[in-house]
Amino acid sequence: MTSPIYTDPPGMPEDERMTDAELRVVREYLGFTPEALADHLKVSARTVRHWEAGKYAIPDGVRLEMEDLEARTAAFISGVVSKLLDIPDPGVFTYRTDDEYHAAHPEIPFPASWHRAVVARIAQDVPGLAIAYAQPDNAEAAL
Repeated sequence: MTSPIYTDPPGMPEDERMTDAELRVVREYLGFTPEALADHLKVSARTVRHWEAGKYAIPDGVRLEMEDLEARTAAFISGVVSKLLDIPDPGVFTYRTDDEYHAAHPEIPFPASWHRAVVARIAQDVPGLAIAYAQPDNAEAAL
């Protein structure tokens, strides 16, 4: 696996470095496993585990990537919520496995666990949201 070099931007204060606790909290909030985050960042799962254990300092480039993931996820959620609020009986499908998710949405590189976390956050803002697992015959209509 070719690992990108995550470097600290010039002039980045040391006190703004992401902590091991922050990385884990954000990773879990986004619905990523350590393996899925490692795959996304193109590092080993062991590296992610070491960052989360405080064994290695987390490069600011990783913090910036996590902030980008949070922003992209929030924008996705906001867009879906705005559409669902206009529907009389809103509902969404989610996925049991990464294979199911990627078969229905090959354009989205995130794991099915990310999608389930997104759906949970959408449900907080959309009263009465129905959630079901996508079946092969309805996978194309799913969120």
